[in-house]
Amino acid sequence: MLIDFFYELRRQGVPVSAHEWLTLMEALEHGLHDSSLDGFYRVARAVCVKEVGQLDAFDVAFLAHFRGVRFEALALSGELLEWLSDPRLMEGLSDEERRMIDRLDLDELRRRFEERLREQERRHDGGNRWIGTGGTSPFGQGGAHPTGLRAGGDGGGRSAMQLAAQRRFREYRRDLILDVRQIDLALRRLRRLGRDGAPDELDLDETIAETARNAGELELVFHPPKRNRMKLILLMDVGGSMEPHARLVERLFTAAARAGRFARFRHYYFHNCIYDEVYEDADFRTALPLADLIGESSRDERVVLVGDALMHPAELLSAGGALYYYRNNRSPGIASLRRLADWFRRAAWLNPEPERFWPRTTAEMIASILPMWTLTLDGLDRAVRYLVGGAGTPSA
Repeated sequence: MLIDFFYELRRQGVPVSAHEWLTLMEALEHGLHDSSLDGFYRVARAVCVKEVGQLDAFDVAFLAHFRGVRFEALALSGELLEWLSDPRLMEGLSDEERRMIDRLDLDELRRRFEERLREQERRHDGGNRWIGTGGTSPFGQGGAHPTGLRAGGDGGGRSAMQLAAQRRFREYRRDLILDVRQIDLALRRLRRLGRDGAPDELDLDETIAETARNAGELELVFHPPKRNRMKLILLMDVGGSMEPHARLVERLFTAAARAGRFARFRHYYFHNCIYDEVYEDADFRTALPLADLIGESSRDERVVLVGDALMHPAELLSAGGALYYYRNNRSPGIASLRRLADWFRRAAWLNPEPERFWPRTTAEMIASILPMWTLTLDGLDRAVRYLVGGAGTPSA
């Protein structure tokens, strides 16, 4: 049965390797799961999940595979006997409740406890009281079984199935929007290291090698420090339909503009589509002709365009189709996008709108010219891989 769970994890996007799966099997062999489904949930999540963005996918896979598995209160008989034999735990019971327990044998006690657990799993309303104890026994309302399972309570310990169904980690999914820290981590991989500047960094390996070749006489070797030679141009769509995404774009800009991140960083603005110029300010007062932007840039600079790519087809396909009447673009916007795609070896479009909205729109047309990804953690990761080495195109 567990091998099917392995493939369910893979299907939900949790990249479980054979090594991790064997580690999980070893943990089960050593009994680290306490022979319970709750224990297996905790151990499997600790072993199989590599990063916080995969927690929700793990819960989805767990719920899909183990839904309907009948609860078995393993070693419950011993736990019940231990509880019944401890007089301190019986102090809160009334005479009637004591007589009721005396009339029930262990099998009946276990059957009623399992029945209440199943009812709680169905109802999710705080559970039912166990054999009328009024919440005073460890198995009553709000009382925990010594194994950590509960037959009732509102907000206390939950079973593995309840935790998986609750999906507390949905906000960490990789297909949801990003914060500055997540963007910052993704952009750290957007680099091309090279040695540049004064030779003031000690090369320890070369120093040892040269010293050995020099019969043990110390020979210090210095090199220029490694720096990121990547140059980035960020082009951002502002206003109109981009207003709901303004904070997300601000986060991307904040992470990209941090001092020293790139050898050269420039940013410009546009509205809906790029035409004959881009703008140095979001109020569109200072224009930079597109020809000048291309002329001042090397082909190896990376370009990232951010926008929803959704507009009237005429804005993309017609000369003079710019939305504002005081702009008279001599060539259609799609021609300007082709100029960027033809000049720069690596250019990517990040779209804050979900991919399901792209088909049969201008976004689909633009994506045929410039590789387009969603502005999510997954999309940004794939865009960075493409910008660095050409891998991970949307069709790959």
